[in-house]
Parts: sequence; C-alpha cells; structure tokens
Amino acid sequence: MEFPEGLKYSKEHEWVLVEGNTATIGITEFAQAELGDLVFVELPEVGEKIVKDDPFGAVESVKAVSDIYAPVSGMVLEINDVLPDNPETINDDPYGDGWMIRVKLSDQDDLKDLMDEDEYGEYVAQQKDDDDDDEDEDDESEEEEDEEK
Repeated sequence: MEFPEGLKYSKEHEWVLVEGNTATIGITEFAQAELGDLVFVELPEVGEKIVKDDPFGAVESVKAVSDIYAPVSGMVLEINDVLPDNPETINDDPYGDGWMIRVKLSDQDDLKDLMDEDEYGEYVAQQKDDDDDDEDEDDESEEEEDEEK
C-alpha cells in the first residue's frame, strides 16, 4: 500500500497536500480500497466553507456510503470536476487525478493534528491488526456457538 511522502494524513483516511496557504484534499489508497468500487461522489460548492472534522462530502461504493471528513478548515477554492461523472478516478489514482477539493486554509494549526507518511502507515497497520482480531473473535464466537449446538 502506498503512502506518498510529503502528504499529511488524517485518522479518517484523507490526505492533504499543502502548497503555501492552499490544501489539496483526497482520500487515501487504503480508504478507496476499503470502500471498493466508487459509484458516486458528492463534493461541496466552490466558495463553501468547510470545518475541520465535519463532513464536507460523501462517497458511495458498491458496499456503502461514507462521509468525507475535512482534515482542515477553510474555503473551497476548486473542486475536481471530473469526479461526479467519473468517481472511479479515485480508485484508479487516489493521490493524483482522484484529488477532491482545493481549500484556502483558514488555520495552519489544523495541520499539526495530521500524521506524516510513517505515522499513517503505522496507523493503517494497527487498524488492519484490529480488523484481524475482530475477525478472529467472530470466528471463535461462531465455533463456540457450533460447539453448544
């Protein structure tokens, strides 16, 4: 799994590329892989203000609908016009053509809460371990139920 250097990452699996006072935001390769094939993307309007930790849009896959949480606060400068008609672009290139919005940052301090690529890699590995543990517990519960029958 790829975690490009130079990006910041949120615990909600969004990535942020900061250039001056502008942040480009998308969802990570891990997030798009967990969601599966994306079939719909909802994005905010240009000029709309987004607030850190609040949903700013949604993605729908064949598995589920998920909110996208703002990793930073600011005003939307640009949206990726390709995504509404081609949401699969996120699956194909989450860190490139699959970017979602560009925001004028309202508070640079928001970036302090985000992870670098190494921290995010460890975070994802921990989440995978937790998922495996949950599956093991489910398997054990099923085995116990089978034994009781």
